[in-house]
Amino acid sequence: MVICATMIGNDEVGGGFGKAQRVAIAKPDGESWLVSQHDVRWDLQHDQMADGLHHAQVARFLRDQGVDVVVTGHIGDHMVQMLNSMKIKVFSGEGPLQEVLAAAASEAGKAE
Repeated sequence: MVICATMIGNDEVGGGFGKAQRVAIAKPDGESWLVSQHDVRWDLQHDQMADGLHHAQVARFLRDQGVDVVVTGHIGDHMVQMLNSMKIKVFSGEGPLQEVLAAAASEAGKAE
């Protein structure tokens, strides 16, 4: 399972998905997570591109990272529709990264 979480601080999940400045990509590593952070700057793209192009950029990034689950503080309806079409689960969550990852993994396991 690969989780993409929107970051609002070095170790805090939250904020909006479509306008995220930075995201964490987390992959299970035994009992913990292997985490890499990416400065995606979707906040700039959101206002400079048409919705379709912006969504395509986001979709390409998620596909390239092999994302199965997105966790964020807020996400718009159109983005949820796009993620659903990609078979990516979406969960709402905010707080310390490790806690949010554990909760999202647990919820994703229940949804299967």
